[in-house]
Amino acid sequence: MPLVNNKVGDDCTASGDKALADGKALVDSLIKVVACYRHLASCVGGCTDSLQLRDELRQTREKAQKLAGDICHHLTSHLRDKSLPDGQRKEMELLWVAFSSCLELLHVDMCKVLNISGIVSLADSASLVHTGLEGGCSDVAARALSLPNLNQAQTDSLPAGLESQECNTMELEISQIDRMIDDMEMKVNVLRWLVEPHGPQYADPLSSTDSASMALLSIDEEQQAPTSQPLCQRSHIFVLLLLLGVFFVAATLSLCIFFFS
Repeated sequence: MPLVNNKVGDDCTASGDKALADGKALVDSLIKVVACYRHLASCVGGCTDSLQLRDELRQTREKAQKLAGDICHHLTSHLRDKSLPDGQRKEMELLWVAFSSCLELLHVDMCKVLNISGIVSLADSASLVHTGLEGGCSDVAARALSLPNLNQAQTDSLPAGLESQECNTMELEISQIDRMIDDMEMKVNVLRWLVEPHGPQYADPLSSTDSASMALLSIDEEQQAPTSQPLCQRSHIFVLLLLLGVFFVAATLSLCIFFFS
């Protein structure tokens, strides 16, 4: 009888589970940072736009790119492993789809910030759009970056040539994101439309607003049920009487024709 080394199998399974847990933690961190960057990007060009906001965008963007590089290396090395079990491969493919979607959203937001920065200048405060928003986004950015506080700009005055330098840096970073997306598609062939989400974390629960709306609708239906039931009964009775009247008229006409013909 051949001997089976169960210890080797257990070690491989444990290492695979650890790699999967590490990948999920990295992707979750990237999702938070990208969401933070999108929140900050929505303020560019508005009345809350400032040198501090641009600095927060830069720090958030750098954090997102660092995470993206780590995730790309982590997922690529495991998805190209032919010995990866089917269950772990499916989970890795789910992480790959989430990661690539986050990377595309980051690319879109970076292009948006670059375009608006070229149109609206911080040097001309009159060109800022008065959106009605107040306050800053430092707390949101600090939570996404896992920092107690951000290294905010020390001065409110705009240094000469800072905006053009920032735009040039963003153009280089956008091209790096483009190359990363192309390299991902070349190295790992994961068909997104074949990857099916599963599990409670991928479910689509009703929000509090939707739940309240559904509750109100159910209450309205319960309140309308007693009043609508007599109406239905009266309509049924009316139709039945109408059919009986038509039957009697037809019978009377047939008898008249029979006796007087």
